[in-house]
This record gives sequence, structure tokens and C-alpha cells, in this order.
Amino acid sequence: MIHANAPLTPTGRLRMVTRHLSDGIPKAHVAAEFRVSRPTVATWVARYRAEGEKGLEDRASRPARSPAHTPAEVISRIEDLRR
Repeated sequence: MIHANAPLTPTGRLRMVTRHLSDGIPKAHVAAEFRVSRPTVATWVARYRAEGEKGLEDRASRPARSPAHTPAEVISRIEDLRR
């Protein structure tokens, strides 16, 4: 699912990357054309180079791990107190 405020879909990201890599347009010019920042173009180009088209898909923003998570017994106690 595409985020409501996302400026680009995976298809748009591929067009953006292609404009830079295949057409030779500088990242700053591609950024202006697609109305995103230059670092955004650099991010998608790097992901495309590393992973191909698969790298242009949306990713979850949830962290892979959380070392400071709340222990299960504390969560259970909080839930009991709230009831």
C-alpha cells in the first residue's frame, strides 16, 4: 500500500532511477524534475544498484529489533491495572 503523502510509487521510482542511470541526467536535475530532494534520488539509486527493482518497493518503517523493549510481565501488569 502506498503512503498517502508518498511522492513516488515504485514505478515512479524506477522512472526516476532510469532518468539518472540510463539517460545520464544529474541527480540534482532528476530531483527537481520529480520534486524530491537530491538525497532521495541518491537513496533510490543506491537501493536499485544493490537490489534491482526489488529495492524500489516500499519497506516497513518498523524497526527490525528493539533492544529496549518492555518485558512481557510489565506489559501484563499494566494491562491488569488498566482493566
